Amino acid sequence: MKQYLIFILALMALGLSACAQMENKSYVFPSSKATYPITKTDAEWKKLLTPQQYYITREKGTDPGFSGPYWNNHEKGIYNCIACGEPLFSSETKFESGTGWPSFFKPINDKAVKTFTDASTGSTRTEVVCSRCGAHLGHIFNDGPQPTGLRYCLDGSALNFVKK
Repeated sequence: MKQYLIFILALMALGLSACAQMENKSYVFPSSKATYPITKTDAEWKKLLTPQQYYITREKGTDPGFSGPYWNNHEKGIYNCIACGEPLFSSETKFESGTGWPSFFKPINDKAVKTFTDASTGSTRTEVVCSRCGAHLGHIFNDGPQPTGLRYCLDGSALNFVKK
């Protein structure tokens, strides 16, 4: 029983680290240099977003695992960008990854998100941003279910769920 508990705790720790991001202000994300149809000043974003939403979407932060909105949401609907309202993911592609973050195997369409290489933590990951406003959403990993095999590991604070 003790070995089983240790195994479960190790799996949980691995899951928590799978989406966690190290804050590294000296690193310039490639997505920060891209242009988007919707642009605002930092002051405008701060008026529009809560401090947590601003931290996630504009400073590329992360919700703590198992704490952000929507990681355990099972309702049918659409997940939109919290910053601009762009439809990004459908509940039909959401799945239980066990990581504590909302996870999807594909976006709502091919133009909903953009991806960039992120080397801010010392390892290379793929960052996901809203294609309309550049809001940081999370990262993609190659351990998702079929048909794509991808896991879009997103921060719930970057999303707004609209129930069907």
